[in-house]
Amino acid sequence: MASQTIESYREGAEVYHGDDLCKKKSIQLLQELGLPKGLLPLVDIEEFGYNRAAGFIWLIQKKKKEHTFKKIKQTVSYATEVMAFVEQCKMKKIMGVKTKELLLWLSVVEVYVDDPSSEKITFKTGTGLSDSFPTFAFELE
Repeated sequence: MASQTIESYREGAEVYHGDDLCKKKSIQLLQELGLPKGLLPLVDIEEFGYNRAAGFIWLIQKKKKEHTFKKIKQTVSYATEVMAFVEQCKMKKIMGVKTKELLLWLSVVEVYVDDPSSEKITFKTGTGLSDSFPTFAFELE
């Protein structure tokens, strides 16, 4: 299902290959969107694509990755395919990202910075729950 979604947005997209270039381009995009640069700490990225017209991004990594954001002790799981629709200060309809709450893994469906001066970023799950954290917790480590 996810690969089909990516294929439907591939035409007209900027597509990059190789871990170093994909990391660089994804960090540049996060910065351009006003989101913390460490929000997508993926490894062994094979492909990064951005369809600017549709506002759709995707990242494909070799294997899924769990990452703990140390400053807030929050563990997040990134699937091999991560995709989202993006706009200024926001990622929505996110697929491939889950956060651990107690013993449950919940899908993260939206991430946004309501007011950049507040230095807070909010994560919304598929269950409708949301939580805000300081943006500095998601800077590059």
